[in-house]
Amino acid sequence: CNPGQHEIAFKYDEALVTCDQHAVYKTGAKEIASQEGVSLTFMAKYNEREGNSCHIHLSLADADGTNVMAGSARDPGGMSEVMRHFLAGQLAALRDFSLLYAPNINSYKRFQPGSFAPTAVAWGYDNRTCSLRVVGHGRSMRFENRLPGGDVNPHLAVAGLVAAGLYGVEQKLELPEACAGNAYTSAYDHVPTTLREAAELWENSPIARAAFGDEVVAHYRNMARVELEAFDAAVTDWELRRSFERM
Repeated sequence: CNPGQHEIAFKYDEALVTCDQHAVYKTGAKEIASQEGVSLTFMAKYNEREGNSCHIHLSLADADGTNVMAGSARDPGGMSEVMRHFLAGQLAALRDFSLLYAPNINSYKRFQPGSFAPTAVAWGYDNRTCSLRVVGHGRSMRFENRLPGGDVNPHLAVAGLVAAGLYGVEQKLELPEACAGNAYTSAYDHVPTTLREAAELWENSPIARAAFGDEVVAHYRNMARVELEAFDAAVTDWELRRSFERM
């Protein structure tokens, strides 16, 4: 959508393998670009046009490799009970885990109404206005988390998806009705709009502390604190352009 913007898709694999491939690809692509005398960015929002996303698809298999998210024809939406609980966990933890999906100051510039980035804590069938989009059927049944941007750490994001899903399964959370319309204009909870808000949600999240432990929560809260302190102390180009001759 943005000039010079490209979409890269990774074939599905085990979670850790795909995360490693993602990290290697980013590093390799930037190195190759440098050798050619050009540069590229995985910033979430490079300018005011469409940003860079990182939509993550996740499915769950048993020891035999069978997709346990797939239900029978009688199950609502073709989803198994396990998937419904797993997806409900994603909704329950989405705001708390936003720091894992959007880890930088710039990450939150993507979340604009009517864009390709979600703003609502909602799920739907093939509904791209929702943070969580259910796609596929049978053995391909899965969901997509559309919150992460191109700047995401894939290992942290997938860890968050797995932890949220397991929380939903363990607590047997009930999945609310799907969003069938425009989630941007519906009365759903809103995803965090700043790194500061996301960091506070993360720090005070009992789900995060139960899944990752106090030390991990403190470590990534400090990561956000360092970024915020540096940003708050910076004088930006926007401030100079807007104010230098006016004030």
